[in-house]
Amino acid sequence: MPGGRLRLFLFVLGLLLSVARPLLAQETLPVATHSRTKPDAAIFDPPAAAPINWQVAAQETVAAATTGTSQSAEAEAEQPSLVLPMTTMFPHSETWPLWISGQTNIIFQAHPSFHSPYQGRNSFQGAGEYKTSLLGTLYTGLQVPGTHKLLEVLFDEEAAGGRGLSEALGLAGFTNLDVVRNPNLGSVPYVARWVVQGTIPLTSETVEVERGPFSMATTAAVRRLTLHVGKMSIPDLFDQNAVGSDSHLQFTNWAIDNNGAYDYAADTRGYTKGAALEYFDRRWAVRYGIFQMPTVANGINLDWAFSRARGENLEVELELGLLPTKWPGKIRLLSYWNHAHMGVYRQAINAFLDGEDAVPDITRHEHFGAVKYGFGFNTEQQVTPDFRAFARFGWNEGQHESFAYTEIDQTVLFGGDLAGRRWGRPVDKIGVAFVTDGISKDHSQYLKLGGYGFILGDGTLKYGRENILETYYNLHAWRGLFYALGFSFINDPGYNRDRGPAYVPSIRAHVDF
Repeated sequence: MPGGRLRLFLFVLGLLLSVARPLLAQETLPVATHSRTKPDAAIFDPPAAAPINWQVAAQETVAAATTGTSQSAEAEAEQPSLVLPMTTMFPHSETWPLWISGQTNIIFQAHPSFHSPYQGRNSFQGAGEYKTSLLGTLYTGLQVPGTHKLLEVLFDEEAAGGRGLSEALGLAGFTNLDVVRNPNLGSVPYVARWVVQGTIPLTSETVEVERGPFSMATTAAVRRLTLHVGKMSIPDLFDQNAVGSDSHLQFTNWAIDNNGAYDYAADTRGYTKGAALEYFDRRWAVRYGIFQMPTVANGINLDWAFSRARGENLEVELELGLLPTKWPGKIRLLSYWNHAHMGVYRQAINAFLDGEDAVPDITRHEHFGAVKYGFGFNTEQQVTPDFRAFARFGWNEGQHESFAYTEIDQTVLFGGDLAGRRWGRPVDKIGVAFVTDGISKDHSQYLKLGGYGFILGDGTLKYGRENILETYYNLHAWRGLFYALGFSFINDPGYNRDRGPAYVPSIRAHVDF
């Protein structure tokens, strides 16, 4: 559709459907009595838990989706025949070689005024404000005829509109993952993904996997290789977590839905081009990806010269729980190293102290050959049939400038969610998470002396860790319509003990077509 019509169409269609039926009517569909091996099967298949909702899988469990391991025998023995509400506006075929679906996500956020004795051009504004963002996505896919459903082509169109609080500046852990950090890009629809992906079976033994917009197969070999080539978002494959990866139905903070210290290759909108290869085995998987880096920090243009600029990523995924319970979990170990035209904080600081620069400016000290690296730990665990816990730890070397995601050098996160089965609403969820983020000594001194990053800069800094608590209640209203109320508490916004705390309530409306 030309111009902004796609965004308008998705919004209007969602609005019309939302008023077409009583909001709390629970139209249900029967669920098959056999157990389907799904992404994070042990996480999503306990008695009376909601089925995974692939139609909103823009950031939900995608990479982990095809590990193909079945539930533990004990958990499967307890799996009853369930009748659960339908969670998309329209049903989707399990056999059709085409895939068409969509989503619309609207987030309203505000904050009252808070203590702010000073602020700079990149500060989270101390005066009260409110903003609304809108994100619409059209997912399409094709299983190429004559390939035994082993070759797929995906094409997604997206439109992002509205604004984030303070233009998405001033918070290392910003409260809305959906916002574009360059408001000048406008809301004209753009190509979010085009991906060609093929699977090579390495055994004749197969398992059932969940069909969705990022993987249309319904069965896969237990051991297999899958190659993805094209334009995509790295979190489609890496650092996935069943409890905290989706701003549509889960948390909205980008330091909770992703590892904040993971400075993964991406343009301003969060997408890049490259390739990834995954190997899946019965209880583990490993994936490697190489992708384009932006030409400048938080830039929209990508560097095509892989010899000088590239983001490399390696992740090992284990089907392993942290607790001695019948409900298994997953552990993911991540490493990455970026080559790009990056600056070094210490060089910018020294140039300022020596009088070469009027203010610290890391962009004046960028050079090719710079390498930034980091590590991540990611785990999820089913604790009871209704309660899931998750945690992340991330670290990067913090000497080179934050370049693509956000200004976080260390992060520790833990939280969980609770399904609403006990109060008669099995698809509803309550979520709570706490994240504490920090930066390196050189990064902190750079900001204290008046330097600016692409996210942060109060003009000076009294350093303290940025601590964030987020909670939400996500209500399933009817079919693919969801509403959520959320609240965030932010201590030391932008790592500045002189400012804050800030309180950010939010309202979210989500439509899954």
